[in-house]
Parts: sequence; C-alpha cells; structure tokens
Amino acid sequence: MNRQKGFSLIELLIVVAIILIIAAIAIPSLLRARIAANEASGARSVREISSAEYTYHVAYPQIGFATNLISLGGALPCSPSAATACILDDKLSTGIKSGYQLFAAGFASGGATTNMDFVGSSAPIAFNQSGVRNFCIVADGTLRANPGAPALPPAPNVLTCLTTYLAVQ
Repeated sequence: MNRQKGFSLIELLIVVAIILIIAAIAIPSLLRARIAANEASGARSVREISSAEYTYHVAYPQIGFATNLISLGGALPCSPSAATACILDDKLSTGIKSGYQLFAAGFASGGATTNMDFVGSSAPIAFNQSGVRNFCIVADGTLRANPGAPALPPAPNVLTCLTTYLAVQ
C-alpha cells in the first residue's frame, strides 16, 4: 500500500477551527483597545484645544477666546493672525482626529465685546466603534466626560458642557 504524505481533511479542519476560536477571543479585545486609544486621543485633543484657547486669548486680547476651531490652527505654511493663529496643528484644527469629531467656540456673554468663555469638545464619529464617551472642557480647565449616545454631537456651548458632562478624575 502506497501512503501519500500530507494532511488529512480532518486535520486541516481542526487547525482552521482553532484559528477561528482564537480570533473570536482576540478581536473584541482588540476593538476595545482601539476604542480606549481613540478616547484617550479625544480627551487629549480637548485638553490641547483648551491650552490653545488660553494662548489665543493672550495673543489676541481684543478678541478673547477664539471664535472657532479653525482660528486656532492653520494650514502649513502658517502665518499667525486672528483668523489662523497657528497654535494647533493643522490635523487637529480640521476638526477630526483618531475617530473623534472636534469642536471649539468662544462666547461673549453679559454684553462683553470680547469672548470671555469657551467650550472645547469631542464626540466619537462612529459610536461604539471609534469611541463611547464624549469629552468637553470650558474656561475652568476641568475635563468632563459624558457616556455618549449614537449621533450625539460634541458639546456646542458652555451650559451643555457644565450640565450634562461629569468631571473626569
């Protein structure tokens, strides 16, 4: 009897089944790790927006805090002005980074002629894929988080950030 060398169909099916079991265990962990990394980036981006707002406030006291996110950045080569301060990198000032949508706005309140308050916020672009929490920060410098919901945009104003988001420890 001449016996052929190689693997039988049963052996190959067992190997494929083992690979599929390992993948089924590993993939959800990898997705959660990616979400955690995106959330860390979203929180860090909001902190960078806050620092940029304070720098903008010092550089352009006649305006106060920047009126929008684009005013904090600028495309390279960047020439600093009130419209493009060149404080944030151009990737961050476009409003999208690491699966998060970013927002920043300065507000004049109480009849003030300059923007005396601001909000910087972020929300996942694809809820439960790029992130599950929204982040915001206002002039008090406290980072706040909100367990997001599908299609929940970044906090658009100071009141929303202060009332619906909880301080991050």
